[in-house]
Amino acid sequence: MPIPTSTPDANATNARQIEGAPTTVVSAKPVVLPAPGRGEDLQVRVSAPATGGDLPVIVFSHGFGWSMNGYAPLADYWAAHGFVVIQPTHLDSRTLGIPAEDLRTPRMWRFRIEDLTRVLDGLDVLEASVPGLGGRLDRERIAVAGHSWGAQSASALLGARVLGADGVPGEDMSDPRVKAGVLLALTGLGDDLTPFAVEHLPFMRPSFDTMTTPALIVAGDNDQSQLSTRGPDWFTDPYTYSPGNKALLTLFGAEHSLGGIPGYEVAETTDESPARVALIQHLSTAFLRSALHPGDTGWKTAVSALEDDPSALGTLQSK
Repeated sequence: MPIPTSTPDANATNARQIEGAPTTVVSAKPVVLPAPGRGEDLQVRVSAPATGGDLPVIVFSHGFGWSMNGYAPLADYWAAHGFVVIQPTHLDSRTLGIPAEDLRTPRMWRFRIEDLTRVLDGLDVLEASVPGLGGRLDRERIAVAGHSWGAQSASALLGARVLGADGVPGEDMSDPRVKAGVLLALTGLGDDLTPFAVEHLPFMRPSFDTMTTPALIVAGDNDQSQLSTRGPDWFTDPYTYSPGNKALLTLFGAEHSLGGIPGYEVAETTDESPARVALIQHLSTAFLRSALHPGDTGWKTAVSALEDDPSALGTLQSK
């Protein structure tokens, strides 16, 4: 649903009508999952509503350099609106300080995907880590989400694959436990990479042909990547080239941080916009609820509101 900056009270009312009032959140960190062969055990943060049962799960993959402590505008919001949010810290996190010359660096992209799968495998441990959470997870309603490199990691569980040097898709790392996704600032096809990206980031050659799981893809129309020779439309490729039930939210004026989703007042946000972040919060929540609960009509309501608003902050396409 749109968030016109001139009418904040109306925005809040509309959001409550679709999503309900936020609830108290409890959080536990770090929860440690053993990770043989990774070089570091996997540290995870778990946030959940203090009350309620049959709670759907979102596994969130952070962008390059971040950690389980980032992305509070999304993680806290989702947890306050009925989701259990699980945030692993990937090996590229600045909190771990692994140097670029580390032997694991070429496989860092695979470790990231394996981290997400490891979280799903370790739900029993993670559930037990938060006091009072036991028995409250709905394991039939699991989503993945991510931003930037995290979106690429999450997309693998939705069915995206990495093309080899011969153009043949690599290993299928999709996970049938995952029923929906939210992909924020996910990079596009590898045909338009800069020479630097071609040399140093060979995993940035995705194929979306088999990314069949329902997903909301969010792109900024002012997101000019230094890794691509194309313009901001590069970030719409995951929608254009993937089959199945997909939605594309294109945000007006948004750069790579999409208004500030990595955190509140963080240095890397170049396009700070609380209204834009609020729009992502509301639309992602509505999308996931409807994707995980087929009878839920919140997504249809949010789509109609966005389409009818003359001062909307973005446009929405669906297929």
